Amino acid sequence: MKKTIVCFGPGPKFKGGIANYNSSLAKAFDHIDDVEVHIVSWTQQYPAIIPRDFIDRKSKVDQLEGTGIKVHYITNYNNPASWKATVRLIRNLCPSKVIFQWAIAIQGLPLSFIANKLKKQSSAEVFFDLHFVIQKEGSALDKFFTLRGIRYADAYIVHAYKTADELKQLFPEKTFEIIENGQPFKNEGIKVLKLYHPVYDMFRPDPDFDVVKAKREMGLNKHVFMFFGFIRKYKGLHDVIRAFAKVTTQRDDVSLLVVGESFWNTLDSNKLGTKIKNAIFGLAKKLFLKKQDDEQNYNPLALIDSLKIKDKVFVNNDFVPNEEVYKYFQVSDNIMLFYLTATPSGIESIAYNFKLPMLATKVGHFTETIKDGFNGYLAEPENIDSMAEVMIKAIEKPIARKNVAATSKNMSWENYAKTILDN
Repeated sequence: MKKTIVCFGPGPKFKGGIANYNSSLAKAFDHIDDVEVHIVSWTQQYPAIIPRDFIDRKSKVDQLEGTGIKVHYITNYNNPASWKATVRLIRNLCPSKVIFQWAIAIQGLPLSFIANKLKKQSSAEVFFDLHFVIQKEGSALDKFFTLRGIRYADAYIVHAYKTADELKQLFPEKTFEIIENGQPFKNEGIKVLKLYHPVYDMFRPDPDFDVVKAKREMGLNKHVFMFFGFIRKYKGLHDVIRAFAKVTTQRDDVSLLVVGESFWNTLDSNKLGTKIKNAIFGLAKKLFLKKQDDEQNYNPLALIDSLKIKDKVFVNNDFVPNEEVYKYFQVSDNIMLFYLTATPSGIESIAYNFKLPMLATKVGHFTETIKDGFNGYLAEPENIDSMAEVMIKAIEKPIARKNVAATSKNMSWENYAKTILDN
């Protein structure tokens, strides 16, 4: 009998890891026989006052080409009528499971409404795929939105034990049953599937890519460290740059590759609409966000000039189309994950696909997935000397690429989707 699965989250027209994740999950379900898959997507994911462009206007390749996946762009954060329309749409699809991507607390209001109505008006099993429970950037409203947003789930998916522990802390009155490694569900609590962040199959190495030529064109030295992805404060690019500067005092054969869009600099600041959004958003942040967590003026790239390392750093401060991602991973020797806080990282997942060793801080789930000396090296958080030391170690005692491949061999999207389907 054919099953219908709904993957709720940003569709492929959006930027970022969660859009890539949702599309990859949908494709994995689509590969399973007798499964019909629908992506039910936002049209606008956040309050209209947020001054950022979230649409991917550069990628040309259709991620869903050759699949039977149907995409429905319907849910507008700012229009509660669209929330009701979303419930009707999903209910009419008669899915056996609805998997919500939970990645930011502010989405708690619409998602709680939709999930609650589905539990009452449909027979679908409601899953929340948790990319976090405790928000990376603290605010007075985060806990409220999270409590409200994910409380109506029939089951949860987590990618790290830390996330499961945070779920227990958030709902101390509830009993959870953690299921992993094919264990049967004993029905002794709310189901929590302990899985992993699958390895992205949408980003693949190009065997014909001329790495030597590309490194020469970018002016890169022999040993290349890369920071990749949206530039956010919690990802610690400021620490990466400072640690790299220390490394340059010891070696001349190193380069730092910084590739990614500054998260808060995607709109034309001269436009009236942008100025209005910035003013309103700035007021909202003063009311609800801790001053130390305000990152709109976060500019770690300024350190490159102040530390006098410009000749050893290549910067592409822009959003990279999906079809060009491979170039940067293939010229690099290590991926930099010196995060301040961490939940399972899409950048880590991409690195596995390129067998790229990881240099990370001992925060969040990194201590679960990165085995020091095997598939990467771990540094002490916010300790520049420790970070510089592991960078030197990565050169002097390079991680075997086969070790990185071995770490990820069972982290496929197919296994991930089948586990959800079977539970």
